[in-house]
Amino acid sequence: MDPGDFESRMREGEFFHSLRLLRGAWCVVRVDGRGFSRFTETHYDKPFDVRMHEQMVRTASALLEELQGLYAYTESDEVSILFRPEWSLYDREVEKLVSLSAGLASATFTHAAGVPAVFDSRVWLGVNEDAVLDYFRWRQSDATRCALNGWCYWTLRKEGQSAAQASRALHGQSVGFKNELLFQRGINFNELPPWQRRGSGVVWEQYEKEGVNPVTGQTVRSTRRRLRVDQELPMKDAYDAYLRERMRPES
Repeated sequence: MDPGDFESRMREGEFFHSLRLLRGAWCVVRVDGRGFSRFTETHYDKPFDVRMHEQMVRTASALLEELQGLYAYTESDEVSILFRPEWSLYDREVEKLVSLSAGLASATFTHAAGVPAVFDSRVWLGVNEDAVLDYFRWRQSDATRCALNGWCYWTLRKEGQSAAQASRALHGQSVGFKNELLFQRGINFNELPPWQRRGSGVVWEQYEKEGVNPVTGQTVRSTRRRLRVDQELPMKDAYDAYLRERMRPES
């Protein structure tokens, strides 16, 4: 059999290799920790551990920089990376994007944490800027919901309740009930660190770098860009405005 014909026939089995992100659509890649409920119970303090938060921020920063994204948002064990409609890295190949993002997240977090961790990846597409705002509002809302539930659950667990008892005590309860549960124990949910309640953002910013011209010896300035971590993200309409600023062409 001709080697070229044989290779062509085998490559026909790579059925999804030609799948590309829709041209002209905003794209978000979201990576999530696999089996992190059990993983975090073993390796981190509950309900929140600053070490894990810092490791997730490092993972988000690596993804944003390596994949040439626009904005990264992280909460709990997930990271969302936003890409412009004209983004064309890897020719917008879906297989390449999800495999590399999951691999990079796993490698970065594992290196930072010192223990093996695995992430999976998925792709979200939005038709316009309003859809993008809705997406990030959705993820921030999830962060708030999970933070409140987590604080309530682990507060009850630390009081001696079993996992089943704590889950039953919170099942179907309102936000007001959960806030009151914490307040009676001296915890004001609204005064907890913003990164726990709203997540954190990683953005690009421009700055001036001073140097010396090796020929003339004169001081020169150049504009560079670097990553900045925002630990106190706004909410609601203010968060929309924050995101629109990130989505401007010159950002």
